[in-house]
Amino acid sequence: MELSQLLQPVIEIARASGQVILDIYQRGEFEKNIKSDDTPVTSADLAAHKLVTERLSALTPDIPVLSEEDASIPFAERGNWERYWLVDPLDGTQEFIAGSGDFATIIALVENNQPVMGVVYGPVSGVSYYAAKGLGAWKVMPDGEKHRLSILKHEDELASLSIAISRRQDIKAITDRLEPSRNYDLVPLGSAALKSCLVAEGAVDCYLRLGPTGEWDTAATQCIVEEAGGRILDMTLSPLSYNERDSLENPNFIVLGDTELPWRQIVRLEG
Repeated sequence: MELSQLLQPVIEIARASGQVILDIYQRGEFEKNIKSDDTPVTSADLAAHKLVTERLSALTPDIPVLSEEDASIPFAERGNWERYWLVDPLDGTQEFIAGSGDFATIIALVENNQPVMGVVYGPVSGVSYYAAKGLGAWKVMPDGEKHRLSILKHEDELASLSIAISRRQDIKAITDRLEPSRNYDLVPLGSAALKSCLVAEGAVDCYLRLGPTGEWDTAATQCIVEEAGGRILDMTLSPLSYNERDSLENPNFIVLGDTELPWRQIVRLEG
């Protein structure tokens, strides 16, 4: 099945997952546990995982699914996959628990270790972001209004920069890496995917992430950001890759809008 044929069914799956999450969120009744990596998981994560994996498997029985909530598949098996779905059923579990509303369902299609499709759906806002390789990146509002995403470009490379940050990130760890002579506007948000989408739509200039994330946190948004004209890179300014290691943990990374800005001067990348 071609990417153009898969895209709308996958958007509908993400929205259905979001509705399951939203129903639980609005009731305020959910179970919470701590996983072996000391991160929280809730009954909403697991309900969304079940829906997404079942529906993706029904849509494309020949394409395996790798979800954050079922990530124990050994590399000896998944390393041979040329094409697979990579899913975070509920990105921003801590925000879900805290009641901030900043969480999302994320679905990516990965081919030959690079994402070729990405869908992000925010259940509380009702906003969808999606992209497929060669088809552009888009934002769809709850009323169906559709906007093509385009990276924010700067005519003045010395202009003030807006930077998305995590609400749960040590802000000093971020600001210590920024060139001190510039002005910065720090924009806090929860979900990693939603912060990357802010870059893709030109609402912020970059998103700097220090600390652990999984490959499921970035695959969909990497496709969205790249189709909008930006990049997601590690701290050597090399593209992220997928399913090439035993570990599914990402390195520290930066989501760049205007790639023509002198980012090596703006952000201290090493260390």
